Amino acid sequence: MEIEIEKIISGNVDVVQESLNSFIKNNATVFTFNELNQDLRKDLWKALFTYVGDDSKSYLHSSSLTAIRILSREKKGLEQLITAEYLDLLLQRGNLKCEHYENENYSVIVEALKCLCNIIYQSHVAATLSSTNGSLEGIMNRSKKYKNLPNDVKMFDMKLLFLITALCRETRAKVKGELHGLTYLIEILEDTLESESHNSDVSCKLSDQATDLVCELLKVLFNLTIHADSWVNLDEEDEAHYVKLVGILYKFLTIQTENVDKRLELHSQIVNLLTNMPNKCYLSLFVPVQDDVVPKDMQYEEQNMNAIMELFNFLESRFKIEVTIQNQQELLSPILIVLLKSVNSSRIIRRYLRLKILPPLKDVHNRPEQGSTLRNSLCRLLTTPITNVRDLVADLLFILCKENVGRMIKYTGYGNAAGLFAQRGLLGGGKPAEGRYSSDSEDSDTEEYREYKHGINPVTGCYDPSRPSPTMNMTEEQKEYEAMQLVNLMDNLTRQGIVQPCRIGEDGRPQPIEHVFQLQESLLTDQPTNIHESK
Repeated sequence: MEIEIEKIISGNVDVVQESLNSFIKNNATVFTFNELNQDLRKDLWKALFTYVGDDSKSYLHSSSLTAIRILSREKKGLEQLITAEYLDLLLQRGNLKCEHYENENYSVIVEALKCLCNIIYQSHVAATLSSTNGSLEGIMNRSKKYKNLPNDVKMFDMKLLFLITALCRETRAKVKGELHGLTYLIEILEDTLESESHNSDVSCKLSDQATDLVCELLKVLFNLTIHADSWVNLDEEDEAHYVKLVGILYKFLTIQTENVDKRLELHSQIVNLLTNMPNKCYLSLFVPVQDDVVPKDMQYEEQNMNAIMELFNFLESRFKIEVTIQNQQELLSPILIVLLKSVNSSRIIRRYLRLKILPPLKDVHNRPEQGSTLRNSLCRLLTTPITNVRDLVADLLFILCKENVGRMIKYTGYGNAAGLFAQRGLLGGGKPAEGRYSSDSEDSDTEEYREYKHGINPVTGCYDPSRPSPTMNMTEEQKEYEAMQLVNLMDNLTRQGIVQPCRIGEDGRPQPIEHVFQLQESLLTDQPTNIHESK
């Protein structure tokens, strides 16, 4: 490889092209170049950018850019090599400096954009320079003419825009406001839908290229709308954008794609973006049923719930991946946030999802956390050590139960829901939320539940056949002895810091006690007790 590099650096036009082709072929899958010392690396970069900047050597532009792209995969030494002049030259060849240069060689444009993406991803210096060197303006100006451009140009424009807005937070407000990013990006989404429907002979189906582009657009929109949901006062323009955007997301949720895996990725990016949307915009996720084509299980109160069903299916698909302690946050948090915001935004969505997640109870012989249904999977997460996931699941299920403690216990068991009840001061039972939910009952007990209701253990949440009392044949002296043994055991565990005995305070939350004998006071006053493991 050293001989090839020396020939490239030499500038001898008779051998440069051949050497470039050989370098590209031999290093197509290489990501590190340990044999290049700093001086040789610097000379190689200088030679390649000299060729790229020479209009008389246009035949070398594409291969020189490809070589730069390969070299820029390695982060080592990149910060020292990058200059503002090099970045400007790449912008020029990428046709993002239109006032200086016009280029219709799309292979050169795409290679230049790929180089920019690699360099900005690997170099903080390049990312900082790109926030002020016209890159953003060039991309947004070109986005107005996307209908006439190849898909690759659009794709790498959006990848570049994503990287800059991800790595330089201060650029987000500029793209969103000054450069009207929301307006133009939403228009591109609409144009993509329209062009795909025109290109389809039957029902609208997204091509793989269109799906990839939409995913990149959604990633950029995610960057531009971070914290949108936390703004106290949304101005009318932003709110209109978000309502329109969620309406478009509805269409992308319900559209088919050529590739099943790409559809899953599309839904993943939609879910991520929906986490940023204000609750009031979620009303755009369902529309009135307009024909009989919509399956019955996707209709509810004369509304088309297709998009909500897709979100439900997406959550189910997450559990088909092996969920571990390490990946719970990444896999589950976004869709749990979206479903929680959904049920908070609309009574129709809440009632529809309740039927899907908490259908009338039939399985009363197994604990709520045992089994393969979505309810079982969610109940298992009520005791996960990943607190964010646990709290999201608990809040979602509690709202589906209309914040009714009794109903929550019925579907999850008191043991699984104790953490939520403790946080909300509901360990003593609490009262149903007033005014927020309709008074009509959504619960109808199944025959199976009614048959075994008398024997269901509220702590475990399943049927517990009656057993003889273990103290039935004991004398009063034996009972007293066993009780003292238990007190001594709890006292030892408390002294060692293994458990912390508590009793329920007037606020419905657990309150630590100083000595186990204080539990007697709770018993005398019929006050429930609870024991929490030390943290």
